[in-house]
Amino acid sequence: MQHRHDEVFEQKKLPGVGQIVRSKKYGTLWRVMEKREIWQNAMGNPKSGFPRLLPAIYLGYWRVEKGMLPGLGKMLGYSYTLDDNTFAANWEIVEE
Repeated sequence: MQHRHDEVFEQKKLPGVGQIVRSKKYGTLWRVMEKREIWQNAMGNPKSGFPRLLPAIYLGYWRVEKGMLPGLGKMLGYSYTLDDNTFAANWEIVEE
C-alpha cells in the first residue's frame, strides 16, 4: 500500500508551520518555519534491487531566542516518514 504525504503528517502528529516545539533532550524551543512534502530513499527490494521512495514530511526549525528576529540564528531540519518515530522521541509540541 502506498502512503500519501498527508497520512505521514496526520499519523505522526507533526506540528504545522508557526507552531513551537521543545527539544526533549535540551529543553530548547524551536518554531516550525517550513514544511515540505518530499520523497525519501529507502532500502530497495532485496530480490529486485530496485530502490524505493517513501513519502516524507520535511520540517525546518528555527531556534527561538529573545531579541533575535525570526529566521536569524540557528536553524535545522529533519524529514519524517511513517517508518520512524523520531519526532515523538525527540520533540513535544508546546504551542498549538
